[in-house]
Amino acid sequence: MVHPYAVAGFLVAVFPLIATPGASLALLIQHVTDSGRRQALPVILGTVTGLYIHAALAIAGLSALVMHSSLAFTAVKLIGAVYLIGLGIWTWRSAAPNAAPVSYRQRRLKGADSVYAQALLANVLNPKAAAIYLTLVPQFIAPRQPFDGQILTLATAHALLIALWLAVWTFLILRASHALHTPRFKRIAAKATSAVLITLGIRSAVT
Repeated sequence: MVHPYAVAGFLVAVFPLIATPGASLALLIQHVTDSGRRQALPVILGTVTGLYIHAALAIAGLSALVMHSSLAFTAVKLIGAVYLIGLGIWTWRSAAPNAAPVSYRQRRLKGADSVYAQALLANVLNPKAAAIYLTLVPQFIAPRQPFDGQILTLATAHALLIALWLAVWTFLILRASHALHTPRFKRIAAKATSAVLITLGIRSAVT
């Protein structure tokens, strides 16, 4: 079992990484702006699922293999970069004034599953998220105790903190609800989101 002080220390250490704007926040802003607060849940769940996948891979040793193999690490980086750039381009095109309108039924059919998948892939294909569980997490694990449960405990704390962070952002976005319903604001938010995603993809590819 992880000592409570270790959990607190891990959360303090990981919070700056959570607070740094990334793909999850960009997707949250875009989808909540476009379709309301219900879209926040699939973004949060997709992000949290991605964290648990990284934790499971770290336990299995697969993340270590990727991080210590330059070829595998580069491949993961490039796949993630291509995904983020492609998602950014799709978001930009969907924000065009002459884009075909999407009906409410189409939104419901595409809806939560699509948003969840976007958030999940954005997290899973981010090698820097995997690095947290290979470089930061070990600093807070007791070496003489089974590490599986310790990693899962820290992953749960990480998941709760990032879920809370995204929930706070959802609240802040919804506070501006008077602006969210204007087509102009939605286009601006979508284009800003696409710019962030493309920038993150390029940065992932070149760093």
